[in-house]
This record gives sequence, C-alpha cells and structure tokens, in this order.
Amino acid sequence: MTTFSKSVRNYEKLCTKNDVPAETVMAFLVELSQRERYDLYLHYEEEMPEDLEKEFDAGMARILKMEPMEHILGYSWFYGYKMIVNEDVLIPRPETEELCANILSRMDEYFSENQTIECTDIGTGSGAIAIVLAKEEPKVHMTATDISEEALVTARKNAENNCAEIQFTAGDMLKPLIESGRKLDVLVSNPPYIPAEEKMEKSVVDYEPHVALFGGNDGLKFYRMIFEDCRKVLKEKAFMAFEMGWDQRERMSALVEEMLPEARYEILKDMNGKDRMLFVYFNI
Repeated sequence: MTTFSKSVRNYEKLCTKNDVPAETVMAFLVELSQRERYDLYLHYEEEMPEDLEKEFDAGMARILKMEPMEHILGYSWFYGYKMIVNEDVLIPRPETEELCANILSRMDEYFSENQTIECTDIGTGSGAIAIVLAKEEPKVHMTATDISEEALVTARKNAENNCAEIQFTAGDMLKPLIESGRKLDVLVSNPPYIPAEEKMEKSVVDYEPHVALFGGNDGLKFYRMIFEDCRKVLKEKAFMAFEMGWDQRERMSALVEEMLPEARYEILKDMNGKDRMLFVYFNI
C-alpha cells in the first residue's frame, strides 16, 4: 500500500507527461473515495485503503489512455445535479452550466408574470439542460427531444433520478414539436457545432458520440435547421438560447441576420471571455 500523497503526486506527474490535466487526479480520488477534498488532505500522509488503491490505480490507468474520468465513474456533476453519462451522450461541460444560468435569468426577466413557461430542449442528450431548467424554475413545463433513442434512455434515467418532470420525445430537431402543434416561450439547444474537419482531443473523438459533436462543414448546420422552422413552434413573444463555438461569432451573427432579420440577438461570453452563448429574442 502507499500513502494518499505519494499516489497523487505520482499520477500527477504521469498525467503531465501524457497531456492529461493534473487536477484530474484529485478530482477522481475525491469521487472514488466519497470524501471531501479537505478531509483527504487532513489524512494525506496516511496509507490508502487497499480496495480504494486498487480501484484508483485501475481507473487512473484508463484515464492515462485518455478515457474520460466521467465514463469511468459512470456519472458527471452538472449544476449540482448528478447525471449518468456513457458512450451514448455527451459529458456536460461547465460552459453549459453558464448557459443554463443565463436562460433562468432571462426567464425571470421576460416571463415573470406567466403562470407557466413552455420550454423545449432540442437535442437533449443526457437531459442535463432540461433537468436543470425544470428543477430550478417551478413555472417551466419542460419537454425535450433527441434523434437518438439511446440518448433518451439515459436522459429519462437522469430525469427520474433527479425527480424532474420532463416529457421526452424521439425525433429529428423541431419535427416532433411541429407535428404536435406545440408552441413555446423558450427554445433551448446545445446542438452539434464542431466543423466536420476540425481536429479534436482523443478523449472526445474516441469516447463521445459523433452525432452529438459535428455540425456539418462549417459547424452551423443544425442552427440553420432550427432557424428555418423556429417560427412554426414559437409564440409571438419568445426567445431561443444556444451554446455555440467560441470562434463562430461572425458566422453566427451573419446567419441570424440573414435568416431571422426580425429578431434581436446577443452573443454572450463565458467565464473565460469566449463567445459561447447565443440568445435570439422575438418581440422582447
């Protein structure tokens, strides 16, 4: 057996050599041990329990081969909620938490007098966005769609585990909404927005679903699809919220102005100062 400190330092060095963020080591140990970080530091020079050491070593071997930590654990934390993740869904990212926070803020600002807020998450994946909005805003009547039946299995489990009331529907983009005649106050989507030829990290390309990553030659394919049909599903007063690529500001602005000239829009920066969120407003 070895001490917590010796094991952590050893794997931090190996991570640095293998282009894996060194902070992954402590994050993984915190989750595996089910102990707070400060508690681990208090016992840092003590020997690691044998069963934990074996599990930690096995998991770190996979992480050093670029397998995502969240896949090894089988879950990810998002906005304080525990989400099952696997090869059928994208791992929720921190910048998407910022998107949720901004959506909730604008719901409060623009629909404070509404009894209910009709909202749909297009391409829901793990269901993370839909679950946060449904849990954090009691007025929300939440629905979510995805073309992947496998993703919806995971999304339904996540909704059930987090006690979130969400109606999930399989279908391509806005088709389920158009067919049902549903009208929305808020349309949300984190669509695939990576250009087809862009090089990606091995941990993403090898372990996450390509259908949820790539958005055509310029990355804007699915935004075009939504912009083309969005007026069929939105109420007169409504807004749409999207995550977008950090380098897509000019192309996205041109696309909104071309396809939705009647709308007002804004592009927001994330905590790192990168353009990552698009909000489109109708009669607001």
